[in-house]
Amino acid sequence: MIRRLYEWILALSGKPSAPWALGAVAFAESSFFPVPPDVMLVPMAVSRPDRVWFYATITTVASVLGGLVGYAIGALLFDSLGQWLIKIYGLQNSAATFQESYAAYGHWVILLKGLTPIPYKLVTITSGFAHYSLFWFTVLSILTRGARFFLLAALLGRYGVQIRGVLDRHLNAVAAISVAVIVLGFVLFKVVL
Repeated sequence: MIRRLYEWILALSGKPSAPWALGAVAFAESSFFPVPPDVMLVPMAVSRPDRVWFYATITTVASVLGGLVGYAIGALLFDSLGQWLIKIYGLQNSAATFQESYAAYGHWVILLKGLTPIPYKLVTITSGFAHYSLFWFTVLSILTRGARFFLLAALLGRYGVQIRGVLDRHLNAVAAISVAVIVLGFVLFKVVL
């Protein structure tokens, strides 16, 4: 199944709809979808190294726009979704304290977690329900998501042939490691907050 998905993404890279699909995944990941855009960005970039910077731009813009939707979910759906997240983080007795500390240290959360494989939707929704500054949330999201995806683009542009060889030979191992990193990201997010 993973091999078929990988081959489908490689084939998609040559189609005009490729940037739209990548943008849709990046947008959704920042607000509600559990799969990071890297699963599309990496195969597309190694398949089309001539478009790696274009793909990084699309991923960054779509991720930030999706992040704004995630922020809105946290800010506007606090009574339903916000309460659920507070329970997940075990903050029922200290929600006000949490909001105050997020107001003070939220920039570090956004900066550090925006660069990592920790699911960004957790950052966007948390920023919204903590009422973190929308202006600074947007600026920091542009910086961190841009840095992450353009750094990845630089690596893929430089080492894309070697990376494609590793993916072609060891796709299942790479997929298993990726899933483990995503799960670890959820765990670390909960521990740090």
